[in-house]
Amino acid sequence: MHARIQAFQLASITLLLYCGTTMSAERTNQLPAPREGDYVSPNFRFKSGETLPELHLHYSTFGAPVRDANGRVNNAVLLLHGTSGSGVQFLAPQFSGVLFGPGQLLDITRYYIILPDNIGHGKSSKPSDGMHAQFPQYDYDDMVRAQHELLEKGLGISHLRLILGTSMGCMHSFVWGETYPDFMDALMPLACQPAQIAGRNRVWRKLVMDAIRDDPDWKNGDYAAEPRVGLEIAAEMFYIAAGSALEMQNKLPTRAATDTADSESVKRFLATHDANDLLYAVNASRNYDPSPQLEKISAPLMFVNSADDFINPPELGIAEREIKRVKNGRFILLPISEQTHGHGTHTWAALWQMYLKELLDNSQH
Repeated sequence: MHARIQAFQLASITLLLYCGTTMSAERTNQLPAPREGDYVSPNFRFKSGETLPELHLHYSTFGAPVRDANGRVNNAVLLLHGTSGSGVQFLAPQFSGVLFGPGQLLDITRYYIILPDNIGHGKSSKPSDGMHAQFPQYDYDDMVRAQHELLEKGLGISHLRLILGTSMGCMHSFVWGETYPDFMDALMPLACQPAQIAGRNRVWRKLVMDAIRDDPDWKNGDYAAEPRVGLEIAAEMFYIAAGSALEMQNKLPTRAATDTADSESVKRFLATHDANDLLYAVNASRNYDPSPQLEKISAPLMFVNSADDFINPPELGIAEREIKRVKNGRFILLPISEQTHGHGTHTWAALWQMYLKELLDNSQH
């Protein structure tokens, strides 16, 4: 029984860390409920040339905007979630409980915290709303442009104190820094690479997409019931990609415990994911590649990965090589320890908050 409980806990934590979709509204760190809103962008045109008559972008906020003598908001912080997740991932106590409280680095009585659900995710417009595979084929450039429009037209914000992004949000942070270099005081990308997705990273994503498309029940996206086999394969791939080999071995030392954890993670994944939404979200990374324009990033940038990250393994050396081209950039590699959580280390703020403090201190005006 103890092994089963332990396995279930690891499965739950792993999915929460990567996807951010298993988090309930209940918060253990006594935060007030965030304010929620929706911005509608009319006739949003995607890079593919497709359009939506109305693109709905859902968001949550903590705190209140503070304006300087010129009327510009100077305390806004944008937090960007990972693939198949939503802004709710940042309500996890290992993140919000470390950063959002009184006197903490992103104290919500001091900062205006903005948590968008990006295109295709959460409560924003997505394939499962009804268009299925007729939904426009969005990419990261579309997602960042929509975030920018939400800020400027929806919330009246023309400048950010900080952009912090995890996983997919990490990659969005690099796109932000190149596309809108003067829009933010500081950037903190967590758990990604500033280069196109290739090698093993591309292969596991392709496996997820192929599993969904090859499932006969997918029916070219026009299914009445979820293509279960494809989603089960996707769930197991996410479980592997999100986890830490050391942590999983320590917490799941037997075959029985491992099989139980895998089974529980698949159940939870299937309960919270739609096949088309997942396919689109993974495919959105297809043309991501900030490497040709890294010199455009001018804001101070603190880039953090963990050495036990399956998706961004340190032996590639990409981060160390490319950060040299970011004029105010610094790269930190967190060593493997009993405290790191693989790719999901990005959500455990206690492990990297000292670098966030350094970034905030060094980017004050």
